Formats: sequence, C-alpha cells, structure tokens
Amino acid sequence: VPVVIFEYSDYQCPFCQRAFQQTYPEMRKLVAEGKVRLIFKDYPLPFHEQANEAAVAANCANEQDKYWEMHDKLFETQQSWSGNTDPNTVFKSYAKDLGLDESDFSSCIADPKQAQEVQGDLAEGNANGVSGTPTFFINGQQLVGAQPWAAFKQIIDAELSK
Repeated sequence: VPVVIFEYSDYQCPFCQRAFQQTYPEMRKLVAEGKVRLIFKDYPLPFHEQANEAAVAANCANEQDKYWEMHDKLFETQQSWSGNTDPNTVFKSYAKDLGLDESDFSSCIADPKQAQEVQGDLAEGNANGVSGTPTFFINGQQLVGAQPWAAFKQIIDAELSK
C-alpha cells in the first residue's frame, strides 16, 4: 500500500469525533481502493475518564474481527457513554448489537493485558512526539488536530505521485 496513515486518537475526544465524521468517509474510499492503509493507535488522554475502557472495548471487538465496527459505534455514540461511570455496561450492549460473543468480549475487557496494550500505544505516541488528539502521521508526515479533508488529500496526493 503506497500511503500508510497512523492515527493516534481518543474515543472520548470531541476533536477525534469530528475527524471521524469529516475525514473518515473520504479516507475509507482510499482504503477501499488500496491506496491508503489506516492504522488506529490508542491515545487516551488522562482527563477523559472512559477513554481507556473505550479503547479496550475496540481492541476486544478486534479479537472477534469487528474492530472498525466498534470503532465507528464508539465515535457515533460518544455522547451516550462519555461521562458514564460504568461504560463497560454500554460497551457490552454494543458488543451484543454487533453480534460478538458476549462471554468472550466480557472476559477480554477484564483482561489486564488489554489495558497494557492501550498503554503501549500511548507510550509509542509519546515517543513519536504526540501531545494531543487526534494526531496523524501520513507516511511519516505529522498532521495534528481535526484538519479538513483537503489537508489530508494534499499530503496523500503528493505521496501517491512519488
């Protein structure tokens, strides 16, 4: 794949939600065409109290090949679980809606290994100079914030023309 995009993001971050709403439809077209590979990295900010659980929920959906479905659901419904003192109950209902094995999903979100994986992404982001969300690296070029699609397209087109 000619262009690889790493996105460091937080499911509870309103700017990340905006990036999801505004740039994902276009980005996914390029992914479907095989021009772009998108790799999502968890970067839960400390003041977003449910962000860690949301990241774990997405990773656990990934264990059952439903990562992007959960990813989308978390962003689409951000207002309904954000601030909830028991977000895992909400995430379990999403798992059910997405047709995941509920018992496996529940075991997975309770597994400390999943939380460690999220912290690993966070540490990697810190090492790569990430300080806020969302932060994208498009073939290594950093793009910070909920930028308009045009900002992505400019870099992607330049990379594709190389």
